[in-house]
Amino acid sequence: MYYKTFFYFILLSVFFSCNISLKKPKIAIAGLAIESSTFSPAKTIEEDFKARVDEEVFTYYPFLNKDSINRKRANWIPTIRGHALPGGIVTKEAYNSLVKKTLKKLEENLPYDGLFFDIHGAMSVEGIDDPEGDFIKKVREVVGYKTLISTSMDLHGNVSHELAKESDLITCYRMAPHEDAIESKRRAVTNLLERLENGKGKPLFKSRIVVPILLPGEKTSTRIEPGKSLYKKVDPETKKKGITDAGIWMGYPWADEPRNHGVVVVTGDNKEQVKKSSEYLAQSFWNVRNDFEFVAPVGTLEESLELAIKSDHKPYLISDMGDNPTAGGAGDVTWTLNKLLDRNEFKSSTGPTLVYASIPGPKLINRAKNLNVGDYIEGYVGAEIDNRYSPPILLKGFIKSIKKGDVNAKTEIVIQRGSIKIIVTEKRKPYHYLKDFTDLGIDPRSEDIIVVKIGYLVPELYNINKGWIMALTPGGVDQDLFRLDYKRIKRPMFPIDKFETDPNLDAVFVPLSNN
Repeated sequence: MYYKTFFYFILLSVFFSCNISLKKPKIAIAGLAIESSTFSPAKTIEEDFKARVDEEVFTYYPFLNKDSINRKRANWIPTIRGHALPGGIVTKEAYNSLVKKTLKKLEENLPYDGLFFDIHGAMSVEGIDDPEGDFIKKVREVVGYKTLISTSMDLHGNVSHELAKESDLITCYRMAPHEDAIESKRRAVTNLLERLENGKGKPLFKSRIVVPILLPGEKTSTRIEPGKSLYKKVDPETKKKGITDAGIWMGYPWADEPRNHGVVVVTGDNKEQVKKSSEYLAQSFWNVRNDFEFVAPVGTLEESLELAIKSDHKPYLISDMGDNPTAGGAGDVTWTLNKLLDRNEFKSSTGPTLVYASIPGPKLINRAKNLNVGDYIEGYVGAEIDNRYSPPILLKGFIKSIKKGDVNAKTEIVIQRGSIKIIVTEKRKPYHYLKDFTDLGIDPRSEDIIVVKIGYLVPELYNINKGWIMALTPGGVDQDLFRLDYKRIKRPMFPIDKFETDPNLDAVFVPLSNN
């Protein structure tokens, strides 16, 4: 009888242990992503985030499609994930509304084993210095501290003490341009799943080291040195025993906030190795500070145009950097376009062909809706939001093409003025892909010069350029940081200040989220 009872006890133990091990974790998804320039007069409102809700959230993540392994490893509860084009500061009303809606969604399906917190890290909000830290704190108040939170970020984001503390796992991109964005988000999810499945839970140690460097992405690209070698040091550290993940954050230079600076964060279960890895990466970052240079030649707009016009290599690309909408510029600064229209070389249709991408002109677009290709049109464009450098332009010309229904621009038209094709949009839009041009009847490869509101070239444009220069133009994301009126960032800060002695780059351990 004793042996029979013992046998049944063993069977029951095996049964329950198997069921426990096979139980899928319940994981929520939430996040808001934007880069917000406090040096731009633009404001970002709720509709700009184009928030995806519930099942629609999965469309952001190919590694969580219906048949994927990761999708099957957990019971996923997508809530709200908003992603806005970089722009001006987010209104308090928009932030409060989106956060409130997210928290309400989270409350509907409590409790959670984990939460995938997908953010950028450079959101600025009216009256809040650390929006992501504020957001994750509010999330914690709903989900509690038993929930494991894995945070995924852009390397140009900012990691405050609060964000580091409330995140149990945290990672960021390792490439700029961000060709590894999806892979980095997958890593954040994989780390979360593994820590839940193996029962290890929260890593025991987190080291966050402030590196007093603040540089634009155009100087820290991983295409060239020293960024290339610096970021190659990250992955080997994650392979060391006792390390869960590691990251180097460059920070966001166009917001005047105390949290904006370089940061290294390393997580893991071995305190000594976490310390060594974080100090090694932080010191490596500091050691190469003087080696960071622009990823391409730079010059004034006049110098850039002279090179482009004289070049035998076509297309020659010019980055109109100061008003780059993908860094936080308003996108409607007319300074560069005014200069182009004043140049004699482009006043005749037989001059060098030039494409300008782009300038918002909602009033002109409204007129164009009643016209056809080939019709003459005139009206004001640009400087409705940022008129600090140049006034609106009275644009006159013939319509070359019209396209409706773009997710960002809404409606786009191309106007021919002399030898310049000017892309006018209803709402601002970045032009990063060949399709952005070919959909408008423009073949970028056959043009002499292409001027784009952008910083470093994204892959498709980079691959077609036969010559490239970055123009130091004015705007809300001015690449000349010495022209920005910083008042609130931590000082001293490289390269703005001189350092008499090297900063303290010793590991600083952040308390676990439940402490």
